[in-house]
Amino acid sequence: MARLLYSTALALAGLVSLACAVPATSPDTGFLGLPSFPTPPSQGSDPLTVNLGYGVYQGTHNATTNLNVWKGIGYAAPPVGSLRWQLPHVPKTNKTVVVADTYGPTCPVAPPSVPGTPFSPGDEDCLYLNVFAPSIISTTAKKPAAKLPVLVYIHGGGYGGGDNRYDMTGFINDNNNEFVVVAIQYRLGAFGWLSSADVHKNGVVNAGLLDQVQALLWVQNYIGLFGGDPNRVTISGESAGAGSVMYHAIGYGGNTPVTLFRNGIAASPYLVPQYNYDAAVPTQRYHDFATAAGCGTAKDIFACLVAADTWALQYASSNVSVEQTAFATWAFVPVTDGVYVCQRPSVQLATGPTNGVHLLVGNNADEGALFVPGGLSTQDALVSWIHSSFPGLSDTNVTALLAAYKPTPGYNASNGLLFETNGISPPTANDISQAGAGTQQLAYNIYAESTFVCPAYWLTGAFTPASGNKKSAFQYQYSVPFAFHTSDMAAYFGPATANQGPDFVVAFRQIWGGLVVRDDPSIVSTPSVTLSSPLPAFAFPSWTPTSHRLVVLNETGGVPVEVPEFWGGVSLQYNDPGLQNHFTIANATSWEGGREARCNFWKSVAPFLPQ
Repeated sequence: MARLLYSTALALAGLVSLACAVPATSPDTGFLGLPSFPTPPSQGSDPLTVNLGYGVYQGTHNATTNLNVWKGIGYAAPPVGSLRWQLPHVPKTNKTVVVADTYGPTCPVAPPSVPGTPFSPGDEDCLYLNVFAPSIISTTAKKPAAKLPVLVYIHGGGYGGGDNRYDMTGFINDNNNEFVVVAIQYRLGAFGWLSSADVHKNGVVNAGLLDQVQALLWVQNYIGLFGGDPNRVTISGESAGAGSVMYHAIGYGGNTPVTLFRNGIAASPYLVPQYNYDAAVPTQRYHDFATAAGCGTAKDIFACLVAADTWALQYASSNVSVEQTAFATWAFVPVTDGVYVCQRPSVQLATGPTNGVHLLVGNNADEGALFVPGGLSTQDALVSWIHSSFPGLSDTNVTALLAAYKPTPGYNASNGLLFETNGISPPTANDISQAGAGTQQLAYNIYAESTFVCPAYWLTGAFTPASGNKKSAFQYQYSVPFAFHTSDMAAYFGPATANQGPDFVVAFRQIWGGLVVRDDPSIVSTPSVTLSSPLPAFAFPSWTPTSHRLVVLNETGGVPVEVPEFWGGVSLQYNDPGLQNHFTIANATSWEGGREARCNFWKSVAPFLPQ
């Protein structure tokens, strides 16, 4: 029933504009036709045993950290068999008490198109979440303890990998146990993002995104039982998780009738080419997947896939993704569905509206090196890579791209010494980093800005205060060398790497925590370790229509260490003892030789990509 309601709404959206339709509902369904959760019954006296109505989960308590933890809570029925590529369903009722001390199974993954990437199996029964909650004891016996704000973490992994197995203890403790954390999983690869007219007709597209919505609805229904406040939810994520934050910000045309969250944190938001659900590219991948799974010649391909063995599907999802022609891309990603995802992000973030009130966005200094092949030592090799990675761009577009990405005049990086830029004076990220120089580095920066950095700028711009709204937006850059994509995660979730000093870790965690607790990433509490002073993060600047500023998170001091890297060379990093925080405020417009102008270029060609 729910699937038919969703499909009816999707059909009403049309096949050309895919403007958002209003999904039908019934007494048994809610937002987007998703099934309603049961009302939880009265709770017992044991705060660690939580009765959700469909299941009872017993958590664990750590007296040292003063946290209660529940792992492996099912928020949706296993999406297997007839539930493949359907809306998530409420789990079946189970009255047996589940000891929630073990992470749930991880989802089947689809790796990126990098040669030699091995197959990694998963379990389709993977729609589980974890809750880390401070143990609150009311100071007045007759007065209930105040509910705490909530951070929901959506993992990254290119929409094809990752899981929620993060220990949030240090992150919460370094924020004085002031909030609850929920970490979720969602369907990946072909299981979560398979798309075509056939899938739309018989099931749902963007199933992985709808899993996330279901998890957010779970939070609205149940987080109060864990000490959380459903009215103070911040959604967060890194890479594809941050891209998911972006999709929820523009979800349902930016006007969701149900409030799923108040704030957002997006670290390195991953912007993929976003096609209509029935466009040629996702349709071809659907048929490639069906063929690889042994269903390519079936009379009813979708029915064959639903009935197929899980291993056939897992291998097919992995192989089709690995075999993509563009380097380090994933085959199965979000599409425009006409119900929840109505427009491309580049369009809607420029015009609004958006869901949510306050936003913290970040990017890393060296986002691109993991996603660009080596050997781009000539202009011809660079242009060939551009055409492969951005096939929608015409020769005229590529000429304009190269004009926008001019190396610093007169700068020569031929001496072979690679180093980090300072972002303010030449050479810039177009010229050199610890990963490369010349045309190779130009490719790194082109990919970094088009895919992660400029989406961060656009997100921040969409939440910049304007007349009549109460929004605010804050932006940072993680610059601790070597600041490659995902290297920041060790600082806020741990375990910290050797180049992340203890005061840096606490400060970074409190920047995130500030947005969760106070709607402002400024650090206002005294950390457990001494922070270098002065720090701009004590008064974190927001973006305004006339002033685009970001906080650069870096360190000084320490002991230099050469670290072997994936490209065969080394990066120069700095470890304790002697590390001190070095945070500065930068003009985001002129940063790295005029980055905002280059982001405007990507916005101008976004319809050809499409983004």
